[in-house]
Amino acid sequence: MSDKTLSGEDADLLRSVAGRIVRMRMGVAAVFFLESAKPLSFVGSQALVFIEPFVKAFLTLPQYDRFVRLLEDRGNVERLIQEVERLDREQDQREKDLHRRMREEKQAKAQGRRPQEKWTWWIR
Repeated sequence: MSDKTLSGEDADLLRSVAGRIVRMRMGVAAVFFLESAKPLSFVGSQALVFIEPFVKAFLTLPQYDRFVRLLEDRGNVERLIQEVERLDREQDQREKDLHRRMREEKQAKAQGRRPQEKWTWWIR
């Protein structure tokens, strides 16, 4: 990974791209693509001109040029991969927790008792 530190705007841009990738449920595909293209990051950043319509699904026009510049550095590609993986793990954990709660509620209803409430009564 590169020793260069990112500016706040650049770090926010990488986080927003990673967040969008995860929300679109493309985390695994994106990590696979980025890992395989990492050795060619500079050439890949130049190739973004050709795939501009796809990238614009994630970015606005002013962000696009900055994103191309960021991907010239292999360390930033690694940062993006790590952010996508982190957000993907967090989303998976939230989904698992939701499914667990739903399963517990379903089991509680089947047994004829109220689902376990932990201070959620005040939200209603």
